[in-house]
Amino acid sequence: MDWQQLASLAIVFTAAALLLRSKIHRPKFRLARHSPCGCSGKQMTNPPPTVIYRARKGDRPTITIRPN
Repeated sequence: MDWQQLASLAIVFTAAALLLRSKIHRPKFRLARHSPCGCSGKQMTNPPPTVIYRARKGDRPTITIRPN
């Protein structure tokens, strides 16, 4: 076995070990990752505005931004 085969096997074994470790190791709980909105528990005081797109054949398309 030459050095290139040893190097490639070392890379493969390292990758396999890291993949197995990630499957076995339980990640830390992060509220930003586990909440549905991706925010870190902050309540949104102002929701994002609503964007309305309208387009009709022959007319110019309009974009309306309506605050909530």
